[in-house]
Amino acid sequence: MSPVDFDQYLPPRSAARPTRDGSAEQALRQIPDGARVVVPPMSATPVGLMTALDELRHGWAEIEIATGNLFEHVAPLDHPHAPFRFSTYQTSGPLRDVEAAGALEHIPATYAQVPGLFRPDGAMPADAVLIQVSEPGPEGMYSLGTSVGGIVDVVRTAPLVIAQVNRNLPYTFGAAELRREDIDWLVPLESTVLELRRSEPGALEREIASTVAELVTDGATLQFGIGGVPEAIMGMLGDRRDLGIHSGLISDGVMGMLASGALTGAHKTSAPELIITTEAAGSAEFFHWLDRNPSVCMAPAGYTHSLEVLAQQHNFVGINSAVQVALDGTINAESLGARQISGPGGQPDFAAGAMLNGGISVVAMPSTAARGKVSRIVRHLDTEAVVTTPRTLADRIVTEFGMAELAGRTLGDRASALRAIAHPDFRDGLS
Repeated sequence: MSPVDFDQYLPPRSAARPTRDGSAEQALRQIPDGARVVVPPMSATPVGLMTALDELRHGWAEIEIATGNLFEHVAPLDHPHAPFRFSTYQTSGPLRDVEAAGALEHIPATYAQVPGLFRPDGAMPADAVLIQVSEPGPEGMYSLGTSVGGIVDVVRTAPLVIAQVNRNLPYTFGAAELRREDIDWLVPLESTVLELRRSEPGALEREIASTVAELVTDGATLQFGIGGVPEAIMGMLGDRRDLGIHSGLISDGVMGMLASGALTGAHKTSAPELIITTEAAGSAEFFHWLDRNPSVCMAPAGYTHSLEVLAQQHNFVGINSAVQVALDGTINAESLGARQISGPGGQPDFAAGAMLNGGISVVAMPSTAARGKVSRIVRHLDTEAVVTTPRTLADRIVTEFGMAELAGRTLGDRASALRAIAHPDFRDGLS
């Protein structure tokens, strides 16, 4: 079910493959020594194949595993340098130990840039891709389930595609659907679909969310990031009508929005009445809801994060977070000083898209970190900190103390507005 011709946003499919059914060992033995193996992030990580790859590790002198945000530890992380080394465009907690061991390289790339990285003509061409797919549906198609992103591009172009057929993975529609002949090896292997661990939003998150929710009017098209604030915002929109979603990610909060009648997509510019996303992550209940849900359409990152597509979205509101915001509006959402703790994700893409179409780009965050010891609003970003979103794309910054409107404002006006929403304990130091 593809209401949009996603093929125009994807590389051509490889020639039909002589697909084989086999064991994990049979399939993984086809990976050449020294290969770069791309693995999908978040809930789509094929845990069974990763465990089998680690068990067979003595068969290679070196393997590079390229991936994104990992939700949980996977077996190859126990063996950095022997033979595994790692690269990532969005670092995460499970990668900390291999980083400390000197076996991790960071790839500076926004989410829109990820699909091109691993293509044959990209900077880091893939030699193989390990995915998990749902069991085939009545139509004989398999599904990537929870992650399309840049992975579908790799599936279309990598020399070797190995799929773990996991009965626990939800079947989703759109660009997630694959033909049997798109895959080299099908390996029946049941394993856990990794859940997005979340806690209920607290009073602080709800206070921030209430300010952001006021920006969402009937008919808006929404994008959400990960975290307690986006979940709290979604819980406050039940009285809105004709909202739509065009996002890089959906999670549990979408279920309540749909049940309340807030989500109809009636005014969405593209794929009206469908929830468009490229990643889905949440609880077991969410995965059950997602399975064969006709209201959800998975799209490639080349579509969801395309500036051309975003510029067309009706009344677009993008909601993300940050580590620090400087008084000139420069945003760091991925590092503590020189230490990389995350990645840019789609924040710069959605900020640019909102700027192009007259929409709203929101960065919502608590005013402090480290249990109130550190201000997130700072005079200048920390030394060696990463600029995730430049000041030219800064729009609305929200803390529990209110909202600063930065777009079109002078540097002096920006600084005044940001001081006003900093924690009172730190305002004098920002003068």
